[in-house]
Amino acid sequence: MKEARVLVVDDSAAMRALFCDILEQSRNVEVIGTARNADDARDQIEELKPNIITLDVEMPGMSGIDFLQEIMEENPLPVVMLSSITQSGTGTAQRALDLGAVACFPKPVNTSQENFKAAVAELGKIVLDAVNGELKSGGEVAGGGADEAAAGYEWDGKVLALSGGNTSLGPLRQILAALPANCPPTLITLDCDEGDAQDFMTKLSSSVACTLAKASNGAVMEQGTVYIAYDSDYHAMIEAGPPPVLRLVDRDPVGGVRPSADLLFGALTRAGIDCVGGLLEGPGTDGAKGLAMLRDAGKETLLQQATVAGNGERIDAARRASAGTHYLGVEELAAKALELTSKAAGADQLAA
Repeated sequence: MKEARVLVVDDSAAMRALFCDILEQSRNVEVIGTARNADDARDQIEELKPNIITLDVEMPGMSGIDFLQEIMEENPLPVVMLSSITQSGTGTAQRALDLGAVACFPKPVNTSQENFKAAVAELGKIVLDAVNGELKSGGEVAGGGADEAAAGYEWDGKVLALSGGNTSLGPLRQILAALPANCPPTLITLDCDEGDAQDFMTKLSSSVACTLAKASNGAVMEQGTVYIAYDSDYHAMIEAGPPPVLRLVDRDPVGGVRPSADLLFGALTRAGIDCVGGLLEGPGTDGAKGLAMLRDAGKETLLQQATVAGNGERIDAARRASAGTHYLGVEELAAKALELTSKAAGADQLAA
């Protein structure tokens, strides 16, 4: 059996140390170096000659996905992608596998000692199998496999409308990473700092399978595109029609918020647009009333379970209003949204 000589590439010093620790506990695995970005990694690859690389999806400068593509085109090596947003098995993970990664492995953050030991064994096996030719390009997603909702997804015509506050960017990263390239036309309104929203889109756009676009007035909503509205000068709404059209509206803030989730969900209800609505974490109560209107109109509505580090005020307000038909963790929310906007879900309802 060939020994694995691993180069660990991650912009976080803590993550580099963590994965060095994990890998060095595995037999026949040696970490020969670390790199903090693509430029650093190029030098290390030339100097150290690793026979496998672990690569973070999200890095400053060139993203892990773009660097993976460069490696496969110029100096093919087995690459295992590491990220908190690859574990859902769709979107980002599938893109990495399509580009030639041998596997995608979730970062074991906030995990128990038992799960950490399991991660040691699983990652060690993946690395050794890849080096010894037992795991080929486009191999597997560790930690759960591909979501059934995204496998063979066929859109049923519903739009997806989500809204979140200033602590929802973390959960939103995971949701967007789990969406396939043919996801439903999606509008997301964000009540957060505009600079943070812009940075979020810039960093994530090359790492997800779907297309991210800043919401613009009159944009025709297309399948495979997620439109993000964060301009605090305008509300964002969807105009009915085939196809639906985005509208940015210059109106006063609603409850002190613009763009307002209450206004978005209320407009969807009044227009009778076939949709699924969802509310993500954040401060205040924006979205609770509007989501309840959608639910009362017979629409499926999603509520994200607030994360430990997040702000669950608007989620709590929506639960008090019984606004959600589904109350889900972040890792489950994207799969449920796909399920509820798929032709398969409609066929199951008819059969029932």
